[in-house]
Amino acid sequence: MKRTITLTLNGKRVTHEVEPRLLLIHYLRDVAGLTGPHIGCETSICGACTVEVDGNAVKACTMFAVQADGRSVLTIEGLATNGAYHPVQEAFWNEHGLQCGFCTPGMIMASKQLLERNPRPTEAEIRHGLEGNLCRCTGYQHIVNAVRAAAGKTGG
Repeated sequence: MKRTITLTLNGKRVTHEVEPRLLLIHYLRDVAGLTGPHIGCETSICGACTVEVDGNAVKACTMFAVQADGRSVLTIEGLATNGAYHPVQEAFWNEHGLQCGFCTPGMIMASKQLLERNPRPTEAEIRHGLEGNLCRCTGYQHIVNAVRAAAGKTGG
């Protein structure tokens, strides 16, 4: 039996009917048509599906879409404002914090939350803050450099 959910998705109110067992990541990709959050492991290990729910970084493979009913969900697609990249997005671009790009949306969303909670993290704090997100390409140093470059520019 389908349920109707209404949420604010990247600043826009949306309503859809969903199966109660539908994961948020599948809702975002298959129902809402957003391809930024990626499906990686579906076990909460890789972090490629990281989004914000009510301002908190959440792995969308660990949450049902019905749990987002009445809440605010922000994906990588909602970060840019008036065509301008979010400071974390810009820093990833400038510091070459990506290679294949598969982990990038989740890394950016996790980095955004990290910097909102700690606007001036040390390298160790950055590495610890991103432990739940895996990258198979970069070796992480450019990602750490990107987070450091964005520090202080995010309004945290």
